[in-house]
Amino acid sequence: MDKVIRLVSENGVVIFSKSTCCLSYAVNILFHEIGVRPVVHEIDHDPEGREMEKALLRLGCSAPVPAVFIGGTLVGTTNEVMSLHLSGTLVQLLKPYQSIS
Repeated sequence: MDKVIRLVSENGVVIFSKSTCCLSYAVNILFHEIGVRPVVHEIDHDPEGREMEKALLRLGCSAPVPAVFIGGTLVGTTNEVMSLHLSGTLVQLLKPYQSIS
C-alpha cells in the first residue's frame, strides 16, 4: 500500500493500469485530449504489482485497473471517470493539471 500512496501523493494525476487493459488506455487518451499528462503506472510490469492490486481494492476501487487518482483522491475506474466527463465535472477536476501548449 505504501507504494500506491507514495505515487498518488507525489503526482497530481495517476492511472494505475495494466499494459493489456483497453479501458486504461481509453482513460489515458481522454486525459491527453483534455490536455493532462497523467502518470501511468502499469502494475503488471511492477514486481510489487499483486500487492498494489490488493491495495487499490482496499482503498475502495471496485476493480484494480484502471484506478484513477486526481489530486491525491481516488476518483474510481472507467465508469466513474466517464460519468464525471459526461457531467462536465472531469475537466474542472483536471484543470490544475492541464499542460500549457
